[in-house]
Amino acid sequence: MWAGDADGDPRPLFGPGSEFDGFFNDPRWALAMVRATVLEAAHPQIGGALIANSTFVAHPWRRLRNTMVSLQRMFGADDGVRAREAARLNRLHDRLSGTDARDRPYDARDPRVRAWVVATLFESTVTMCRLSGQPLAPDSMERLYAEFRAFLAALGDEPGQLPEELGEFWSYYDKVVEEELENTEAMRIILFKLFDHLPAPPLLHGLPTLWAAGRAVAGPVIGSITVASLPEPFRRRAGLPEMPGAQTLMQGAYLAAGLARFLPADWIQAQGIAELLALSPDSTDPRAGTVRALSGRMKRAGALLRLIAPLPFPPDAAGEDGARRDARDFFREVLDQTGDGHLDWPDLAAMARELSGRLDLDGPEETRLYQAFADWWRELQTSLDTDGDGRVSAEEYGAAAPSLAGPALIRVAEVLFDVTDRDGNQRIDADEYRALFRTAFHRDTAGAEPAYTRSAFVGDFLSFMSGRRRSTPYDPLLADA
Repeated sequence: MWAGDADGDPRPLFGPGSEFDGFFNDPRWALAMVRATVLEAAHPQIGGALIANSTFVAHPWRRLRNTMVSLQRMFGADDGVRAREAARLNRLHDRLSGTDARDRPYDARDPRVRAWVVATLFESTVTMCRLSGQPLAPDSMERLYAEFRAFLAALGDEPGQLPEELGEFWSYYDKVVEEELENTEAMRIILFKLFDHLPAPPLLHGLPTLWAAGRAVAGPVIGSITVASLPEPFRRRAGLPEMPGAQTLMQGAYLAAGLARFLPADWIQAQGIAELLALSPDSTDPRAGTVRALSGRMKRAGALLRLIAPLPFPPDAAGEDGARRDARDFFREVLDQTGDGHLDWPDLAAMARELSGRLDLDGPEETRLYQAFADWWRELQTSLDTDGDGRVSAEEYGAAAPSLAGPALIRVAEVLFDVTDRDGNQRIDADEYRALFRTAFHRDTAGAEPAYTRSAFVGDFLSFMSGRRRSTPYDPLLADA
């Protein structure tokens, strides 16, 4: 999509040459994204939807990667990819509505709410440039604002939800901050709890000691930097504490991130970093070989750290493939996708959403998968919800876990096989397997066809979901953070 605007600017609104394209791999944007997420979560509707439906607590790295992939698709140069991604996002938002803990309605398709999400991304990008000592020139800011309004229009929303003129935007932004934002539970979790319990990304599985040590330092620092960067009126009204020296720390962090832009380009590509963090050690990706080579040395470093550190750290054990998984671990890692301690429909919807995204399903295929999970949820309610509160506790699950493998779960497995088998030949070949699992083709093909049959797939899926055995290919589907 090209500008064609009144001033005759020939630059495209999306893809190479756009203002946003220059920021996508900017290291400063990591800080800006956290800030924008906090401002989004402070909106009551968004905060309510996040608490009820999002996997950002239990699976933050998955959420990060999916967000990066979505932004890349929406701001890329391919109009067809953008239209497909916009349709996917709209279907996702269609399914996110309800009421929060105070019985206030939320609706992810509310155009005012979607406009606020886009507004926080734009304003946080402008703020990151200012805080790093390189404020945007007026024409660049105007251009960037036009691109974000075009992004909103690409979703099918009226671009008028954001003011047409940049000068009017700041009044709109200040009004929302002053009149609508609140100290929501979702915002508090992101600022003060998420980093305290942030699980290690798949790349660092088996190294919890080193991860815990780094997280203990980085979490409070990132929280302090983010709080210090928020609009002062909202910070005061929300009662957010500011550490002494936080402003200096914040400016230093943005300046340091700005200097990182001079590193080699392939070191700071956002998509590459997100993929590396999600990389499974047994992947066919060449980078996985480097990870495996370094793993032994890092584990030895972790063992040394345990000897000298005064704080207790978790053991360096990730669980071997095929090993029995404790029922409580299975409930927490696989079933409780939203991390609220219970199993209910949003957890199963999150599973369907993740699988649909991995396979890039179209509308009808996605609907089939969601319907299969909905049928499974109704079956689980009947079998496991003994107190009738509309959700399943870990205790209820543990008492009747065999009921997981009923006819509806079999149907989920069959539908998942169908949508993975893109060519419809009743076999999942290596490419189809990799699209779902993001790993090498793990089938033992000795004396058999080099393919994954329907019966084998269904059997493995049911074994993982009900037998609670760790599985190298299946764990990254739903259990990895």
